[in-house]
Amino acid sequence: MPQLEFEKPILELEGKIAELRQVDGDGDILAEVERMESKVSKLLNQTYSKLTPAQKVQVARHQNRPHYMDYINGMIDDYTPLAGDRNFADDQALLGGLGRFQGQACVIMGQERGHDTETRIKHNFGMARPEGYRKAQRLIKMAERFQLPIITLVDTAGAYPGMGAEERGQAEAIARSIETCLNATVPIISVVIGEGGSGGAIAIAAADRIYMLEHSIYSVISPEGCASILWRSAEYASDAATALKITAQDIYDLKLIDGIIKEPIGGAHRMKSETIDNVAKQIATALKQVTPWDSQKLKEARRKKFLAFGRAA
Repeated sequence: MPQLEFEKPILELEGKIAELRQVDGDGDILAEVERMESKVSKLLNQTYSKLTPAQKVQVARHQNRPHYMDYINGMIDDYTPLAGDRNFADDQALLGGLGRFQGQACVIMGQERGHDTETRIKHNFGMARPEGYRKAQRLIKMAERFQLPIITLVDTAGAYPGMGAEERGQAEAIARSIETCLNATVPIISVVIGEGGSGGAIAIAAADRIYMLEHSIYSVISPEGCASILWRSAEYASDAATALKITAQDIYDLKLIDGIIKEPIGGAHRMKSETIDNVAKQIATALKQVTPWDSQKLKEARRKKFLAFGRAA
């Protein structure tokens, strides 16, 4: 498992436990393993109960966190991927399709970052180009046509900032995607499962119900980007992470999301299946809250929700 700096004492203990388990030992060795496991559990609780915003950024970006396809495999049946924006190309950073969530037919989409060098390059590190957001618009309109609820899973550092993307209308594609979400006549349930970066995230997260995993982040700019602008140095990224109020707890306090989904002790990267189950339970609850739906009332409620952001009570 890739190491996080603040996890080193825990990982060292886990390494020693793994070594002891390979030894055909007596009761003393088994007792030592149990003692060390208890210590690991205690350290995980202590460490993850007081993570700083900068540390949460590291956890949110951990390459072993469950990604879009992990959630598809873990909670969606009969998944049929749909490709292309019917205009330019198929963007592998933003995936989507049709499937069944606990028996309910739905449209599901989200960013896929990849787990290793090969898949990260294939999915462009989860940074979608204009054709990705135009694919999202196509899927939303398809969901409206067949009156299917939409589930979106957000995990991106932001939209791809390359020259080609700008030439093909990146800003317009994101704006249209947000507009399409806001005007959708079917429910949209969105979950930030890792990193929610800027317009690249909100393009598919202008939803009726928005949730964040406990150690995920959501921000208008990355801490490194903010630090390079304000302090002219990425070395101040830790300060920027605190100032930006990007953690799930900060965002919930600001009333910008509807809830926080608990992660297993030690983060989602340690227990993927439990994390996926927790997300599935929250999505199921949210779908029950908005089903059945009246399309006009749904749009009006969504409009009021977003217009209320930032207003003083």
